[in-house]
Amino acid sequence: MHPFASYVLRSYYKATGWNEDNLYANLTRSSNALLDFSVPKGLHISISKSPNPLFKTTYSMNALPSLNGSVGYIFTSCNLDVKGSGDVRFKDMVDRFKIFDQPRRPEGKEEEWLAGERVDSRDYLLYGRIYIPTGRLDALYSTRLTPTLQAMVAAISDPRAPISSERSRGHGPSSNIMFSLQQDTGKWCTEYTWSAEDGMWGIRSLYNFGKVGPSTESMQSDSEKAGHASAGRRSGLKRVDEEDAMEGGLKGRLSIGGEFYFSAKEKSAGVSTGIRFTTVPDATPPSFQVPSSSSPLTGQTPRGPPSQPPTTITALFNPMLGHISGAYAARVSRDLSLASRFDFNVYSYESEWSIGAEWWQRRGKVWPPSLPTHAEPLSAVSEVADEVQGVVKAKVSTTTDISLLWEGRLRNVLVSLGVVSNLSSRSKPIKSIGLELSYFSSG
Repeated sequence: MHPFASYVLRSYYKATGWNEDNLYANLTRSSNALLDFSVPKGLHISISKSPNPLFKTTYSMNALPSLNGSVGYIFTSCNLDVKGSGDVRFKDMVDRFKIFDQPRRPEGKEEEWLAGERVDSRDYLLYGRIYIPTGRLDALYSTRLTPTLQAMVAAISDPRAPISSERSRGHGPSSNIMFSLQQDTGKWCTEYTWSAEDGMWGIRSLYNFGKVGPSTESMQSDSEKAGHASAGRRSGLKRVDEEDAMEGGLKGRLSIGGEFYFSAKEKSAGVSTGIRFTTVPDATPPSFQVPSSSSPLTGQTPRGPPSQPPTTITALFNPMLGHISGAYAARVSRDLSLASRFDFNVYSYESEWSIGAEWWQRRGKVWPPSLPTHAEPLSAVSEVADEVQGVVKAKVSTTTDISLLWEGRLRNVLVSLGVVSNLSSRSKPIKSIGLELSYFSSG
């Protein structure tokens, strides 16, 4: 379950038109959602409030196994449509398998002029959280410098950190500040980072082959044209982002990237490279399908099987550590997704094989009292008619660990319940079990 602060941050990216899925760090996000999901430990309770569209507060408490908590505040320069936990789209609150939208060049903020002078300011987000009783402080500042350039500053202040530069391995995180500069042009996405703790410089870059998607404005224009075009010129639904036809096999996009970092303090360096294949057409709005005027708007939406299963294939290689990883994830039905990953080290010959799955639970079909009007999109009708109520995730690996997680909504509270077990251990077959409750409101 995403913390409230992460939900607000993603809403901020969405409001400002920034595509975080185009970063090299998120290359394996689809498979990680099924294979590396986090299971809560103990009892965790969080309550958040959005008194106005610009300011948010969040409070959390861990009751088991130890008692501690935190208080956080978030401020944004732009209004965010942050919903309450009772009416927020459930899929926006959990990590899940999905085919990410086609890369697009980010758009800048509309210019505002007053008396011949430009008065608009760049968007930014401020976030701070203090942990009790440790006194640790986390801070984040994100701002949009240009339409394709974003800057971030993240800081940690821990009073428990030792004053000397030499730290023991068992000690907690020390104070640190990190600067990040991200540039996204759609085709290329590059991230430059610097960490003050160990003087580490890093660069990550991702290149997308194929076509770059149109801007949001052009997509809206195409949708309007499609709605006013004559019915004789086309029928059914029009796909707006398909690549040129290819005979046989899976049809999709290819992305390749890498990272390099160097620590001046530790006198060490690292490098890794990765590749990702993703099928098209995209299975997520807004580029999946747009309705045409020739297709009548009814309470039912097309449920036919796709021409090819939504699939993501990734491979990572770290030559300095000798680590090789390959993952395959696909949606085999509307509510079931499967993933598999194999990790191997060429130096130690250690290997691990993991498989994971997610299954969506839906409420029975409850049709609205009246048919939708032409102004209502088909996606809104689908959400009302078939609402997602929860998801079950499971993971099994050769390390003999089995993880089970259920995430759902009970009335207005988001609930996450999970367990991690080791069936090979007779003395302690249950390694951990946890329950997480999250409630937030707006207005």
